[in-house]
Amino acid sequence: MRLCLDAGNSRLKWGLAHASGWHAQGALEWRRLAELGSVLTAAQAMPRAAFLACVADAEREAALTEMLTRHYPALTLTRLSATAAAAGVKNGYLRPETLGVDRWCALIGARQLEPRPCLVVTAGTATTIDSLDGEGNFVGGLILPGLEMMQMALAQGTARLPQAEGRYADFPRNTVDAMVTGCLEAHIGAVERAFHRLPDAACCFLSGGAAPRLESRLQIPLRHAQGLVLEGVRVLAR
Repeated sequence: MRLCLDAGNSRLKWGLAHASGWHAQGALEWRRLAELGSVLTAAQAMPRAAFLACVADAEREAALTEMLTRHYPALTLTRLSATAAAAGVKNGYLRPETLGVDRWCALIGARQLEPRPCLVVTAGTATTIDSLDGEGNFVGGLILPGLEMMQMALAQGTARLPQAEGRYADFPRNTVDAMVTGCLEAHIGAVERAFHRLPDAACCFLSGGAAPRLESRLQIPLRHAQGLVLEGVRVLAR
C-alpha cells in the first residue's frame, strides 16, 4: 500500500493506493494535520512508502514529515518534483525542474484520463491553466492569483474598495459586485482564450476549490476532475 500526498497551500489531500487503484482518499485542512494518523488507521492501512507533491511552505512540510515519521517509523518518503518526461507527458518548460510539482502531477493525472489535447485548470489559492497537446507534450501554461487572492488584492491595494461579499452580474451596479464580477471575468477570459489555442477536439479539466464558481460560466467543454494532482502522484508512485 502506497500513501500519496498532495500538500497544497490550503489543504492536504491524501490517498491510499494499491496496484489496481485507490483504497481510500480524503482531505484535511492544515490545522487538522494531527488527525491524519487516526484517519489512516481508520482506513485500515499500513503504508510502506509515501510519495509527496508539496507546494506548501517549509513549516507545513516539516510538520507533515514529523507526523509521518512518528506514526510510521519504517515509512520511506519520496518527495516528487518535475522532470523532463514521465508517464507519457513531456515537459516543455525551458528548465523542466522549475515547473511546480502540483502542475506536473495534474498534467500526468489528466493524461491518464484523456488522450486528446486538453487544458488542465486548477482554481485554488492560485489558478493555473496548462495546455497538453495530443502527443502528451506540455506546451506551456499560465498562473493567475486565485479568485479570493485577486479580490483581496483589490481591497488591500486601494483606499476605497471594500473587502466584502458580492455576486456576479452581467452589468454590476455596485462596487462589491463589480469586484467579484471583474475577478471572475478575468479567470473566465484567461481559461477560454487558452482553450481556443488548442485544436477543436480538445477538452478542459477543471478542479480546485474555486472550480464551482467558474464551472457554470465557462462556455467550453468541461470535465470536472477533482484530485488530478493526487492521481498524478499515484501514477508516479507506481
